[in-house]
Amino acid sequence: MPARRVPCLRVLLPVLLFAASGVQQAGAGVFDDEEARRQINNLTARMNDRLDTSSKAQFELANQIQALREENARLRGQVETLTYELDAAKKRQQDFYIDLDGRLRKFEAPPQAETRPSEDGKTVAPKPAAAADPGAESRDYEAALNLFKANKLKESASAFEAFTKAYPDSALAPSAQYWLGNAHYALHDCKKAIDAQKALLNKWSGHAKAPDAMINISTCQQEIGDAKASKATLETVLIKYPDSPAAAIAKQRLKKK
Repeated sequence: MPARRVPCLRVLLPVLLFAASGVQQAGAGVFDDEEARRQINNLTARMNDRLDTSSKAQFELANQIQALREENARLRGQVETLTYELDAAKKRQQDFYIDLDGRLRKFEAPPQAETRPSEDGKTVAPKPAAAADPGAESRDYEAALNLFKANKLKESASAFEAFTKAYPDSALAPSAQYWLGNAHYALHDCKKAIDAQKALLNKWSGHAKAPDAMINISTCQQEIGDAKASKATLETVLIKYPDSPAAAIAKQRLKKK
C-alpha cells in the first residue's frame, strides 16, 4: 500500500501546483481590475472637478461681461446727458449774448460829424461825406447775426468778416468783430477765434464786449493746451476790467486752476 501512494502523490503534485498558479493568476486579475476601476474613478472625479471649475469660471466671466455691458450703458447715458446739458448751456449763453448785443446796440449810435466855424464866425456843419448808409450797415449786421442764430456758422463768419471790411469805422464794427470770433470758435477754429478777438481788443479795448472777448480768448487758449496763457488772460481781465461781469467769470475760473 505505501509503495502505491508515492506514484499517486507524484501525479497529484503537478496538478496541485497548476491549480495554485491558476488561483494566483485569478487573484492578480481581480486585483488589476479593481486598481483600474479605482484609477478610472479617480480620473472621473478629477475631470468632474475640472469641469466644475471651468463652469464656474465661465459663469463668473459671463457675469463680469454682463456687468461691463451695464456699466458701459450707464456711462454712455451719462455722456449723452452731459453732452445735452453742455449744448443747452452753450445755447443759453449764445442767447444771452445775442440779447445783450441787442441791448447794447440801442446805446450805440454812429459818430456825429464835428461842426467848424466859418470865416464870418458862424458855425456851419461840414459837407456830408460819402459815408456808408447806416441803414445798410444795420441790415448787413442783422443778416450776419441771424445766420449765427440759425447755426449757419460758416456763412455767419464770412458775413461778419465782410462787414468789418466794408464798415471798419461803423459803431457796429466792434460787435461784428466779436461775433466773428464767436463764429470761428463754434467752428472749432481756436486760432482764428483768438485772432478775431485780439483784433477787437487792439482797436476797441474800451468797448463793452472787450472783457467778454478776453474770456473767449482764455477759453480757446485752454482748449489748445496753453493753460499758462489762459490763466494770464483771466488775470488780465481782473486787472483791466475789474467791475465787468467777465471779471466774475474770471475769478471763478481762476479758483479752479
